[in-house]
Amino acid sequence: MAVKVIMTWDIAAERDQEYFEFVIGEFIPGVQRLGFQPAEAWATIYGSYPQIQVGLLATDEPQARRILASGDWAILQDRLFGFIKNYAHKIVPARGGFQF
Repeated sequence: MAVKVIMTWDIAAERDQEYFEFVIGEFIPGVQRLGFQPAEAWATIYGSYPQIQVGLLATDEPQARRILASGDWAILQDRLFGFIKNYAHKIVPARGGFQF
C-alpha cells in the first residue's frame, strides 16, 4: 500500500531566500533520487500551525523507512535543518486530498 511521508517545519528567521534556493535546487531533486515522489507542498498563511507541510509518496512503508534510515537521507535532512526549525514527520497511508 502506498504511503505518504508528511513533514512539517518552520523556516528559520532571515533564511527565506537561502531556504527556497536549497529546496528547489537540492532538496526536491534529492528526495526524487532517493525514491520519494513529491506529492504536495503547502504553506500556512495564518494561524499557529507549521509554516510548511510537504508530502512525499513511497510505494510502501518499508520503502519509506529504508529511505528515511539511509545515509543519503541523513545528509539531505542535515542540510535542510540548516534552514528550518520545528521539524516533524510521520508516515501515513496515502490517500487523495489534503492530509495532516
